[in-house]
Amino acid sequence: MTQRSDEKTTHFGNQEVPEAEKAGMVHGVFSRVASKYDVMNDLMSMGIHRVWKDAMMDWLAPRSGQRLLDVAGGTGDVAFRFLKRAPGATAVVCDMTEPMLAEGRKRAEAEKLAESLDWVVGDAMALPFPDASFDTYTISFGIRNVTRIPDALAEAYRVLKPGGRLIVLEFSRIPNDLMQKAYDVYSFNVIPAMGQVVAGDRASYQYLVESIRKFPDQDSFAAMIREAGFGQVKYRNLTMGIAALHSGWKL
Repeated sequence: MTQRSDEKTTHFGNQEVPEAEKAGMVHGVFSRVASKYDVMNDLMSMGIHRVWKDAMMDWLAPRSGQRLLDVAGGTGDVAFRFLKRAPGATAVVCDMTEPMLAEGRKRAEAEKLAESLDWVVGDAMALPFPDASFDTYTISFGIRNVTRIPDALAEAYRVLKPGGRLIVLEFSRIPNDLMQKAYDVYSFNVIPAMGQVVAGDRASYQYLVESIRKFPDQDSFAAMIREAGFGQVKYRNLTMGIAALHSGWKL
């Protein structure tokens, strides 16, 4: 394929691709891994992703009556936690990949919480919801896959009510260079091989590892959240900075 010189590009892992093609490529990755997604999350993180999501809920402190939008919500992990902590709250899981949502609907928690929970196919950069319709917006391990992160943050700001809160959980940078190098060795050598054995798909997990390295560090991403209009922007490192929680408010 010949790329026009005026065509905008972005990264897909370590590849440079036309912006217009990235969403479809990401969709392909998550469609392929959907059936093994939860198992692989546990294996890749040795279960620590569950601790990180609990830490997200601790900082968020869900309350009854709140309405949550969980973007790139996949199989519902964050929405389930939110609703269990705040009986009387409601949640919408929004994901661009229908197979991921289908896996989420199969989970026992989805049936128990069905009256409080909706599943919607949608794009983080063009959310299918009215302005000022949610109290809380969360996105976990999803924003690094968005083609234009500032567009996703702008949409988060748009759909939040005044006084609403954004919380992002995403892989980040370990401040210690030696420890970061050790983690890189593990990521690039173990995770794609694990993806091959468990999910029969090395390439998708190679992309996931590469995409983590392309994501901005903690301070750079915090600056992007501020540029989107959010106030009181803060972050907390998790497990030495392997992941980080970012928080901002629509003031």
